[in-house]
Amino acid sequence: MRSTPFPPTALMARVRTLLTALAVTLLAACSTTPLGTLPAAGSETPDYSYVIGAGDSVNIIVWRNPELSMSVPVRPDGKVTAPLVEELLAQGKTPTQLARDIEKKLGTYVRDPIVTVIVTGFIGPYSEQIRVVGEAARPQFLPYKQKMSLLDVMIAVGGLTDFADGNRATILRGSEGNKPYSVRLKDLIRRGDVSANVDMRPGDILIIPQSYF
Repeated sequence: MRSTPFPPTALMARVRTLLTALAVTLLAACSTTPLGTLPAAGSETPDYSYVIGAGDSVNIIVWRNPELSMSVPVRPDGKVTAPLVEELLAQGKTPTQLARDIEKKLGTYVRDPIVTVIVTGFIGPYSEQIRVVGEAARPQFLPYKQKMSLLDVMIAVGGLTDFADGNRATILRGSEGNKPYSVRLKDLIRRGDVSANVDMRPGDILIIPQSYF
């Protein structure tokens, strides 16, 4: 029997239900752990170096060797393939680290190669993406950017739904073993309280629960 596809509205409803269920599960998993409090945005500015992830595009430039220079995608397995370079792991490396690795590969064929790698499409590895689940207007993942704040994330996902309990939202900080921190999205977005804005970190998961009322 041929299956009947879900109408777009029904499909979106199912996706939202699944994301909400995921948010509830994650909240339940950390409910026994006391929630920490994060300082206001701008109080911490650690250095961050972008690392390449699957799905990125990288432009490989070999000085004085245009025939070896090209733009290539990072495959789902995290590797890249270029002229004279096969199956080279790119994921998890900075552009500079990848350039040095390519130079070592090309050194067998080219005398003293000088390579520059420029990332032209940014996705980043899963471990560094910002994930937003639950009652956001557009739950999704976002590539982390230097000095990204909670407000930047909420603008990218279109704000809260009408059913969101924004002041019960939680950030699970991946860099700290998924330690939970409470955040006040309703105060930040709907009341303009900038003290509720906090800095994001690579690998953060923002969970926005549904209101019970």
